Amino acid sequence: MNQINLFIELTRLKKPIGYMLLFWPCVWGITIAFDISNLIAYLNYLILFFSGAVLMRSAGCIVNDIVDRKIDKDVLRTKDRPVASGKISITLALIYAVILCLIAFLVLIQFNRLTILLALVSMPLAFTYPLMKRYTYWPQLFLGITFNYGLILGWTSITNEINVIPIIFYLGAIFWTLGYDTIYGFQDIKDDEVIGVKSTSIKFKSNPYLFLKLCFLIFTISLILVGFLLNLNILYYIFLLFIIIHMYYFQIHKLDINNSENCLKIFKSNNFLGFIVFLSLLLGKI
Repeated sequence: MNQINLFIELTRLKKPIGYMLLFWPCVWGITIAFDISNLIAYLNYLILFFSGAVLMRSAGCIVNDIVDRKIDKDVLRTKDRPVASGKISITLALIYAVILCLIAFLVLIQFNRLTILLALVSMPLAFTYPLMKRYTYWPQLFLGITFNYGLILGWTSITNEINVIPIIFYLGAIFWTLGYDTIYGFQDIKDDEVIGVKSTSIKFKSNPYLFLKLCFLIFTISLILVGFLLNLNILYYIFLLFIIIHMYYFQIHKLDINNSENCLKIFKSNNFLGFIVFLSLLLGKI
């Protein structure tokens, strides 16, 4: 039982926000491409992508903890993680990561050839992200590129092609992630500055609100363009108002960058935002 608990802690399975933020872009990609009237097939794709999101997020957490084990020891929030604290060896952690990736591959091969190829191409991005904070103030941008890639995969898994609509949506979603992960980064900003870790939270700490407004503005523009290109109905734009209010009022206006609990709470609220975007797309296609 102790090993099971350590595995759950290592993979963050008790913290669903991580894999849900990976899952929502997949859902968006599937939803904008799919004929919702075929409900059984639609649900099957959702289950496959959810499984993939949980598996790859878990594997990503393990790789992140192995790469960051020395840094994690010096950060209050992460010093007790299984690898950093020595509760799980690097060898065992790697074995877990390989097993999770193999299971994720079994999920991946259920899709068409284009989707499999695009997913495999993205793997270097997924596993080099933890290194970025050592070399650039933009690790959140690399996270956005990686975390929202499922939007493209969701689209290609249905259409077996790529066009401008998912690309616009994907680019906008990158800035959504750039925004919410900058908020998340304010939790560790003091420790990060001491140990020399870089982030957009540090880069824009003098005026974070302007930066966040710009990120969410780009995401909003992408949502408007997607609605126009897909000819979605009025319900989509009604829900879009709620999305805008959430980003600008409940996230930016309510944000206190000096309060770690506040930053974490606002960061987690993006799970709800992901659901609202999904609901707006679903209703917009009716």
